[in-house]
Amino acid sequence: MFRISHFIRELDHPTPVAPRRNPPGPVVIWNLIRRCNLTCKHCYSISADKDFPGELSTDDVLRVMDDLKAFRVPVLILSGGEPLLRPDIFEIGRRAKALGFYVGLSSNGTLINGSNIGAIADTGFDYVGVSLDGIGATHDKFRRLEGAFEASMAGIRLCLSRGIKVGVRYTMTEDNAHDLPALLRLVEDEGIDKFYFSHLNYAGRGNKHRADDARHQTTRDAMDLLFETCLDLHRRGIEKDFVTGNNDADGVYLLHWVARRFPEHVEHIRGKLVQWGGNASGVNVANIDNLGVVHPDTMWWHVPLGSVHERKFSDIWSDLSNPLMAGLKQHPRVLSGRCGACRHLEICNGSSRVRAQQITGNAWAEDPGCYLSDQEIGLEAGESRGERIVTTPFVPRRRTS
Repeated sequence: MFRISHFIRELDHPTPVAPRRNPPGPVVIWNLIRRCNLTCKHCYSISADKDFPGELSTDDVLRVMDDLKAFRVPVLILSGGEPLLRPDIFEIGRRAKALGFYVGLSSNGTLINGSNIGAIADTGFDYVGVSLDGIGATHDKFRRLEGAFEASMAGIRLCLSRGIKVGVRYTMTEDNAHDLPALLRLVEDEGIDKFYFSHLNYAGRGNKHRADDARHQTTRDAMDLLFETCLDLHRRGIEKDFVTGNNDADGVYLLHWVARRFPEHVEHIRGKLVQWGGNASGVNVANIDNLGVVHPDTMWWHVPLGSVHERKFSDIWSDLSNPLMAGLKQHPRVLSGRCGACRHLEICNGSSRVRAQQITGNAWAEDPGCYLSDQEIGLEAGESRGERIVTTPFVPRRRTS
């Protein structure tokens, strides 16, 4: 996850650069249920409106939660499917809060209504994230349900009316990129606290529809708009969280944006980006699916690491016998192609490895989703595109008038 707002604030209020370090335990995104009332076009879990056998019981969830707490996991994101379809979701949420976790609820928003908003508020969720993939008909098409946009907006407004921190999650493809400016205006106009921009990752239905992925120029235009919008709101005294996910090349692209707009801050921002360290799948981000199977993150459902029915999460997560986990935990990772030769590998850490694995069968190949030019990653004409993990300082090019 790349926190744009954090780095934008550093432009006006710089803080000391510290060594990169991992938190005590990973953020755990927990898919408590696979059933969903929607069948979204890019769903990584391929959810549907039916029951899936073998899901964790309430007692199973509470037992695993105790282990997560002992393992010093700081954050639980309760997801699905649609978690509000799980009858015990509020019991689980209350227990998680009582244990001291930061607890998020990841919903499509359509089932948030007058009958459950009191329970949502009383549970004390620290954050409710709702998916919006466009305005009106654009969102409905992605979510495959007419009226989904209005239902989600009604849920968002109910949460805001109860003082709950709310964020919007948006996955961009070439088919909905045109709605990004309107979504950003909606976030400001509605008083929404957070905007999460997700790049398409090649998992589940997202892999099936990967031909719809945004073109690289579309992505670059979107990042420019996000950076400028975040900066504008910040300097108008409107503080919101802008975050991106599933493509950590965003950090390197921000560095080049800063070099163009604020060259006097480029070395400080580079230091903060190195401190961030890029992709954290298998390190600072973990996933438990509805059956209790552990994965390096939500986009790696096709790679099981072990089951909490058989071993503690803490034991599974610490086991480096799996080659994928061993490789993900290296920093910087040993990669090939453009990623291996990239001068900024210590910033993005090779980004998500899922796209490379799905396209080539090799998790350590270059990321086809990297939208940076050869020049921007320091790959000069004629230079080898093989493995290289030695990094060199970033030197911005002089701007000419």
